[in-house]
Amino acid sequence: MKSELGKYITSGQRGHLVGIGGVSMSPLARVLIGMGAPITGSDINDSKAVKELRDLGVKVYIGHYPENVEGAGYIIRTAAAHDDNPEIRAAREQGIPVFERAEAWGYIMQSYKNAVCISGTHGKTTTTSMVTHVLMEAQLDPTVMIGGTLPLLHAGYRIGGGDTIVLESCEYYNSFHKFYPTIAAVLNVEEDHLDFFRDIEEIKASFRTFASLVPENGTVIANADDKNTMDALAGIDRNLITFGVENDADVTAKNINMSAVHTDFDVYYRGEFYAHPVLHIPGIHNVKNALAAAAVAITLGIPAKAVETGLEKFGGAERRFQYKGEYNGARVYDDYAHHPSELHALLDAVMSLGYRRVLLAFQPHTYTRTKALFDDFLSELKRPDKVYLAEIYAAREKNTIGISSNDLAVLIDNAEYFSTLDELAEQLKKDAGEGDIILTVGAGDIYKVGEAIVK
Repeated sequence: MKSELGKYITSGQRGHLVGIGGVSMSPLARVLIGMGAPITGSDINDSKAVKELRDLGVKVYIGHYPENVEGAGYIIRTAAAHDDNPEIRAAREQGIPVFERAEAWGYIMQSYKNAVCISGTHGKTTTTSMVTHVLMEAQLDPTVMIGGTLPLLHAGYRIGGGDTIVLESCEYYNSFHKFYPTIAAVLNVEEDHLDFFRDIEEIKASFRTFASLVPENGTVIANADDKNTMDALAGIDRNLITFGVENDADVTAKNINMSAVHTDFDVYYRGEFYAHPVLHIPGIHNVKNALAAAAVAITLGIPAKAVETGLEKFGGAERRFQYKGEYNGARVYDDYAHHPSELHALLDAVMSLGYRRVLLAFQPHTYTRTKALFDDFLSELKRPDKVYLAEIYAAREKNTIGISSNDLAVLIDNAEYFSTLDELAEQLKKDAGEGDIILTVGAGDIYKVGEAIVK
């Protein structure tokens, strides 16, 4: 489809973006505007992103109606706009071609000399953010697409003028198969999105296909400490650079010093000292994320100084161990972790920091994930001193399997279930004390609890 979409974008015909206000769609709109492509768009809600696009002269309709697509030469849709969307249905009836958002980003990245695609079940946003800091420090003027807000950019994207683009690359619905990476990083491969993938073998195959998209003169960067990643990429006919701390990796960390305020270590590349970064976010998982970012820098020939300075200035992406404030002597942090492995890494990091108690407010994300990984969630949720369980965040799903967060709560001695976030916040306020750490964790709207407490 690459030439198909390119043909329409360069034809001068008007493109219509369904869901134009979304976190990946609004920067896409800006890139298309920069390429001189005439566009319109629609979104279910008015928003800051919509207002900014209107200020750039883009006509944006609020609400999805068949008439919005009239006269459009092609449609680009967000992943949330399914075939039953009135505009998609109308486009099909009128013979207007419909393209996926990932296809559009895939087309765009082909015009860059370096297309850095960061994939993995966890750590994508943090690592993409780290790479962005390093590229900015090296003054490469990158174009960036991140799945979360990066304080450095005051946004989740950046439209640059250099020859490098870096994108967070998601495996869900195999959307990263539409990309054209010159550098593909695989951080880890685990069971997730089991509403789409059949099992771990199908997930591994998906990551292998993604890595195979790298051209022969490109590079695949892989986590040597993750067996599934190495299984998925075994014998791949591409230049491979590994990173890790446990196994014999090309890019590794030595002399790791962890404290409550920072982590510093030496980066070695194939036996030679390369850099000494200092991180202001905790956990061995973030050391590995930093090694992946260093591997990208090494591949691009970026000086070690830019890696050191870039990583030291990185204080975390929004919703990635983000400090929110204090309440009654307890420090409040918010994190996006919504998979048992992410919870495990987060709790490992936090439990090494010496707090009196860890109070965890957790909101499971999607019914299928909660059911498929129920026992793994159970073992992680038994670790904190107290657990406050919000109801499962439905996201795109309906509860056809009859599961609830309360099913977890009844099996955990120190856990309590709350049907509303307000009730959960009230109980947390009663319990919190000097020297505690409060974690609001999950990919839904649990962050509101921490913000309400601090306020």
